[in-house]
Amino acid sequence: MIEIIPAIDIIDGKCVRLSQGDYDQKKVYNENPSEVAKMFEDVGIKRLHLVDLDGAKAKHIVNHKVLEKIATTTSLTIDFGGGLKSDDDLRIAFECGAKMITGGSIAVKSPDVFRSWIDKFGSERIILGADVKNEKIAVSGWLETTDADLLPFVRSYKEAGIDKVICTDISKDGMLQGPSTELYKKILADMPDLYLIASGGVSSMKDIEDLQEAGVPAVITGKAIYEGKIKMKDLADFLR
Repeated sequence: MIEIIPAIDIIDGKCVRLSQGDYDQKKVYNENPSEVAKMFEDVGIKRLHLVDLDGAKAKHIVNHKVLEKIATTTSLTIDFGGGLKSDDDLRIAFECGAKMITGGSIAVKSPDVFRSWIDKFGSERIILGADVKNEKIAVSGWLETTDADLLPFVRSYKEAGIDKVICTDISKDGMLQGPSTELYKKILADMPDLYLIASGGVSSMKDIEDLQEAGVPAVITGKAIYEGKIKMKDLADFLR
């Protein structure tokens, strides 16, 4: 069964969502992210994708206290991302309760640092974040697109030991218009044993079922839950 991983995005300590990564298109859904995390845990969710959007902008960890609170008040397995650029950022994230971290921009701009993290912590704890626009990798909270092509980029890190990749299609993110299922099929056709985590565009349980049918191992969903397109009962029923 496909693993459903809800996302909590944090700005100013609050649970928010952006549309297509645009900080000017911000909507606050809850002032208390740990309350949201608890609701997910209560319906049977095991994993949480926690994104420090302030950190992504500041290029260092910012909302580690939110991470710590969720980690100490739930038993969710948290993967944490957003602005992790140094060994010190990683130390703080792991000390505050993250079981895994996601590195995106760092994997493009400082590959030596990211590879050293893979060597030091292993593929169990390091996830590659491959944010993509027109199959080109995007970085810095999606504020810039690079010339790096998606498949060779992921393949190079797979050879370096990565086995979990979150692939977000920026054009779909927060738009509730369906995920890039064809893109995910293309990635899995190239690397069938990759633990690919689809992200962006999920608008309904049917989207999740379609991704499962396409063989995608895991999916991140955020806005569809916050906008009531996917209800907590839907998640509970699916997980049952």
